[in-house]
Amino acid sequence: MAPTLLVLAAGMGSRYGGLKQIDPVGPSGELMLDYAVYDARQAGFRRVVFIIREDFEGVFRAKIGARYAGQIAVDYVYQSPAALPEGFTAPPGREKPWGTGHAVWCAHDALRENFAVINADDFYGADSFRQLADFLAQARAAQFALAGFGLARTLSEHGAVSRGVCRTDGAGFLASVTEETGITPAEVGAGRKFSGDETVSMNCWGFTAALFPLLDGQLRAFLRAHGTDARAEFYLPAAVSAMVARREAAVRVLPAAGTWFGVTYREDKPRVQAALAALVRDGAYPKKLF
Repeated sequence: MAPTLLVLAAGMGSRYGGLKQIDPVGPSGELMLDYAVYDARQAGFRRVVFIIREDFEGVFRAKIGARYAGQIAVDYVYQSPAALPEGFTAPPGREKPWGTGHAVWCAHDALRENFAVINADDFYGADSFRQLADFLAQARAAQFALAGFGLARTLSEHGAVSRGVCRTDGAGFLASVTEETGITPAEVGAGRKFSGDETVSMNCWGFTAALFPLLDGQLRAFLRAHGTDARAEFYLPAAVSAMVARREAAVRVLPAAGTWFGVTYREDKPRVQAALAALVRDGAYPKKLF
């Protein structure tokens, strides 16, 4: 069965100041997401499921979902603070969803096949999707994968970023993910806090449906501990790291050969536009994707 692409698209881009998912960045008006869907389809993915907030479903379907009609099957899942396991309710004043781990949990009824998870507003490159597709074609049970990027290739010149720094064992499997916040270019380089060669998670994962019961158990434990906190978030990298620590899952780290880039801050956009234009000029992508 061909794998599915699960896209985390419920965020509104608070640091960026708008809905990044519908902001054109390509030379012919392409969205960042267009490149991910194009690369995934070329790699053999045949369905995309968008996790969105129900309050912007109309604009998302019209501006994004309609772009892929006839190219790939499209479905939607809603993420909301109230979407929780039976027996749990959101606390008063909770307006934000519960984070990336919760977002993926919300898709548990929509997926039976193997699937990849990505952010809607990141560029991962064709190599990442090819490697994930090859892995997912063989993955069984709790065999998962992560496309890892070098830290130095994921920074912004215009502000601090948060990154999940990965530790691997000698066989190339994930040992742990540690969330590091407030990373700036000044902290990265020889003799500094980070060398820049560290492998980081940019939320580009490969999973089987065996993820969901494990994720459900962790979400319930998280809610028992933090369910009254209106700001607490259940992060996917931390959840997967806990599964690895308990030996519930094995996660192969796939070294992504391509370049990652994203628009964390509005000032990042010109650099991203120039990089995409160069890829089109070099023939990596057609002048018009969809």
